[in-house]
Amino acid sequence: MSGKNSWKFPQAFWIANAVELFERASFYAVFITFTLYLSNVVGFDDIDAAWLGGFYAAGVYFMPPFTGALADKMGFRKAMLLAFALLTVGFFALGSLPYRATTVPAVILLILGGSFIKGLITGTVAKTSSIEHRARAFSIFYGMVNVGSFSGKSIAYPLRLNLGLESINYFSAGLSLLALAVVFLFYKNVRVEGEGKQLKEVWRGLVRVVTNPRLVTLILIVSGFWMIQHQMYATMPKYVLRTVGQQASPEWIANVNPAIVVTFVVIITQLLKKAKAITSMTIGMLIMPLSALCMASSPTLEALLGIPVSLPFGLSAHPITIMLIAGIVLQGLAECFISPRYLEFFSRQAPKGEEGLYLGFGHLHSFIANLLGFGLSGYLLTKYCPDPRTLLPEQLATAYVNANYIWYYFAAIGLTSAIALYIYATVVKKIDARKSSVA
Repeated sequence: MSGKNSWKFPQAFWIANAVELFERASFYAVFITFTLYLSNVVGFDDIDAAWLGGFYAAGVYFMPPFTGALADKMGFRKAMLLAFALLTVGFFALGSLPYRATTVPAVILLILGGSFIKGLITGTVAKTSSIEHRARAFSIFYGMVNVGSFSGKSIAYPLRLNLGLESINYFSAGLSLLALAVVFLFYKNVRVEGEGKQLKEVWRGLVRVVTNPRLVTLILIVSGFWMIQHQMYATMPKYVLRTVGQQASPEWIANVNPAIVVTFVVIITQLLKKAKAITSMTIGMLIMPLSALCMASSPTLEALLGIPVSLPFGLSAHPITIMLIAGIVLQGLAECFISPRYLEFFSRQAPKGEEGLYLGFGHLHSFIANLLGFGLSGYLLTKYCPDPRTLLPEQLATAYVNANYIWYYFAAIGLTSAIALYIYATVVKKIDARKSSVA
């Protein structure tokens, strides 16, 4: 790899990025329709489906430090083969065995496989790129993540309409099997000797994070932001299909988010590069409740413009669809303000010299946000936007009159989190200033 602007990387780098695209496409294709599948095919009610969806997503964020330690022991190639084998079996079992008793074991396989991949791909990217090319290497990686996310959800929509929800699991199993074959045939191991952590070290790090009041408080506050963000997968699919109709496309609506992030994250980060991390984060936290309020405003738009709403170029859309898209645009912008600066701010709250140890658990907020956000979603859907199969014919006409109330709850959570972050930053600044003056 020579030359300042070189795009030449080893074969392992390109193979890792290619299979990352496959993995992200397979994950998001299933995940955008996951609670729909659990309710419509497997037979879980909204509450149980939501908790299981939260368990799946939370597990994928919680396990990587532990599976990463195992991957260092096994070697990246063996670990990657194991990961894609687990994903292939997990997705296939999820689709072919739609029973309550078999769904949880299938989800556990998906959690283990997905958590292995998170560390393996980023580890490969890091180990196959020099320091001077590291930023370019990760720009390629993040591009693959977004292409995979976008394409997986795009393909899920026609699959659901034409072949049924089960077919999405088979599609993801096929992509995982293809990734397994690519790794087996082309991926060469990367050197990891002497690197990585022992499982007991990872566990010790987790204990130190969860017993650090400053970090736990920050994680809980930021979890409120991500609880709203994850409603794209927890609440939105069922909400839009039940209120707009089965021809609606929650899969494509959700794609607005990565499109906005890819378009604006570099611009926003550049504009705020001289601002403090907490300033950027606070702006994002204040935008987030506005996104939920936007989603809740579809009745107002309907009262003003009726159904459907006429759009430029001869297009039209349901007011609910329009306001969901508007809200997701705001979510994407909020993410642009928060995501690039969160880990920077998080690391500064860790004890000096131990930032790396604590950063291994920097995504605990997503573990909490998924578990609680999905769980809350199940109860709110049951109350305000229930499964039509649980309703009597005479109830259908009025069952969804207050469905938009769901988003007021998340707006309140977002506003509370924004205020809490401001208070947190103020208190921490005073504590640090006091310590500096004493020192």
